Amino acid sequence: MKKILILALVFSLSSCAQVQQTLNQLPQLSSQLPGIGGVDIASGLKEALNKGITQQVSKLTAVDGFYKNEAVKILMPAELQKVDATLRKIGLSSLADEGIKVLNRAAEDAVKEATPIFVSAVKNMSFTDAKNILLGNDSAATSYLQNSTTTALYGKFNPVIKSSFAKVGADVVWTNIINKYNTIPLVKKVNPDLTDYTTNQALAGVFKMIAVEEKDIRTNISARTTPLLKSVFAMQDGK
Repeated sequence: MKKILILALVFSLSSCAQVQQTLNQLPQLSSQLPGIGGVDIASGLKEALNKGITQQVSKLTAVDGFYKNEAVKILMPAELQKVDATLRKIGLSSLADEGIKVLNRAAEDAVKEATPIFVSAVKNMSFTDAKNILLGNDSAATSYLQNSTTTALYGKFNPVIKSSFAKVGADVVWTNIINKYNTIPLVKKVNPDLTDYTTNQALAGVFKMIAVEEKDIRTNISARTTPLLKSVFAMQDGK
């Protein structure tokens, strides 16, 4: 009986090793076979990312898309929080509020440039990318986009925000704010790079909203609105 049990155990361990070896080979096999895991996973992840872009990023391009969304609203940069507080103390709250509003308006304008870059990144997703995303954490797809697009997005956003500052009047408002503040006795003079700051805040807001949609799809079955999303993320549920 002992010999039988030992043989059974050896066979079981051997079988587990073979199964694991097969699973390790599966990505290469399935990526070459239409209709099996590879194609479905990649297609499902692309659909999920496109849903995030459509559902969430597009909202940010609307008027007040940033300004009235507390999750991504751009506030004064840290080095200007004293400016904000000081302006409010001397009765210039409306000027401080307008300064914040125009930063958000510029971000809303810039995010319109994001979609083509995201579409390209999604289109170029490899099977390995898709597998790692599916089995990753709740923001793995967002991290993939962030790693794939941040440099290109910054390059697109920065000049748009610079021109948007002129279009929405941010340059005039902020020149007024900085000049007012710098004339106050005993304050340390400021001259921040608001274009760079707003660009980075706009990027952070975009990825934050995509992460919201991704987490919803991963954790909320009812958010999987197509058969493909349901079948692919059911695989994730059982990881």
